[in-house]
Amino acid sequence: MIAVPPQAIELAKRFEGFHRVPKHDPLRRAHPYICPAGYHTIGFGHLCRPDHPPITEAEGEAYLMLDLTKAVEATLRYCPVLAVEEQGRLAAIVDFTFNLGAGRLQTSTLRRCLNERAWPAAADELRRWVYGGGRVLPGLVVRRQAEANLLLIT
Repeated sequence: MIAVPPQAIELAKRFEGFHRVPKHDPLRRAHPYICPAGYHTIGFGHLCRPDHPPITEAEGEAYLMLDLTKAVEATLRYCPVLAVEEQGRLAAIVDFTFNLGAGRLQTSTLRRCLNERAWPAAADELRRWVYGGGRVLPGLVVRRQAEANLLLIT
C-alpha cells in the first residue's frame, strides 16, 4: 500500500479547513455543518450524520487520514499508472477523489486521460469539476487549479 502523499494532506487541509467551531464551545471543537454541495460534514471535510458529536482537531485529523487512505486506494484502483508517477500527481488525484468521491473518478474522462498519461488533457478535465449544488464554487476553481498544477509537474 502506498502512503498518503504529504501534498494530498496539505491540499485537503488547505481547502477543507477545520470548520465550524462555534464561539460558544470552550473546547474549540468542530460541529457538523452542511457543506456547499449540501452534505453533512465535520472537521476537515469528513462526511457525517447530522447528529454527529463535536470533535477535536486531533479527531478531525484522524478522520482525514482515514478518508485520504481510502482515497489513495480508490485512486490507485482506477488509475494504477499513478503508482509510478511523480508523487505530486498522485496527491492531486487523491485530493480530487477525497473531495468528490471515487465514483466520480471511476466514471470520468479524467480517469481515461490519467491512464493514458495525457497530463495536459487531464489538467483540463480537472478544471471542469468546479460545481457544487449546481453552481460554480470559487473555492473549487482554486482547488482544481492547485491540483492541476501538481499534475503538470514534470
